Amino acid sequence: MKTRRVSHIVSFLEALASERGASVNTIDAYRRDLGDYEAYLNARGADALKADAAHVRAFLAARGARKLSAASLARRLSAIRQFHKFLYAEGWRRDNPTLAVEGPRRARPMPKLLSEAEVERLIATAREGLDVEERPLRERLEAARGACLIELIYGSGLRVSEALSLKKSVATAKSALIAVSGKGDKERLAPLSSPARAAIGAFRALLDQAAPGAAAGPWLFPAGSASGHMTRQAFARDLKRVAAAAGIGSQRVSPHVLRHAFASHLLQNGADLRVVQDLLGHADIATTQIYTHVLDERAKAMVRDLHPMNDEGSG
Repeated sequence: MKTRRVSHIVSFLEALASERGASVNTIDAYRRDLGDYEAYLNARGADALKADAAHVRAFLAARGARKLSAASLARRLSAIRQFHKFLYAEGWRRDNPTLAVEGPRRARPMPKLLSEAEVERLIATAREGLDVEERPLRERLEAARGACLIELIYGSGLRVSEALSLKKSVATAKSALIAVSGKGDKERLAPLSSPARAAIGAFRALLDQAAPGAAAGPWLFPAGSASGHMTRQAFARDLKRVAAAAGIGSQRVSPHVLRHAFASHLLQNGADLRVVQDLLGHADIATTQIYTHVLDERAKAMVRDLHPMNDEGSG
């Protein structure tokens, strides 16, 4: 019986190599995962031809108890699924027990965060030298553009694509809210802060001097790209340079991190989750809830310090 089980695994691995062209590393990974699965079934008097969905779930639970990550468990389940699919296709089984087994849920990664002080330092660094008239106009223009985009994305919670595709009419808007076309062409209103408005004015004034032809176009941030406006890659590079100058690790900073900071800092200062959801343009509030982790420590401290049952001197 044991020989038959091994031959099934070997046959499956040979099929992976010959029919799918799987690499040696992939074959080795499948061999390890399926060997572990086989050993688990063997210890319980079962094998791959007799295993049912309960066996597969119990195997995953047992490995989860060994502190395997969700990613590792998902990989093992994938290998087992492919193996049972092979057994069914070859006629060695009349069913595939893994069809009824749900994969482990992977924890959503926490967003990278900048503190309020770090964002202030980033903005201050981006603004340095903007008023130095001896500085080449082109350098001042590029610095003003970067400072403006940082202010806009952080102050309005915009996606980088939304910020870069803004029309120049935003520069003369009188309202404290601007219309933004988001994912799926869904339009929403985003706040336009006073610092962002001032930064837009400073950038456009320099643009009128340095490149009046570009300033006459439809975009707030014109460029010589195919789209006619600045690309996200170009802004990401500029932002990394500003971060380095501000003494902030470049790996911690990206355009999207500025949007994370907008949401996290609002929630940290008492904003309603539903309001933040609307400002970010999230269709599902579950997407916004990822930012509530910033309140965890504050909430723990509040319970520790204020809840009557947490009086260390009681009892």
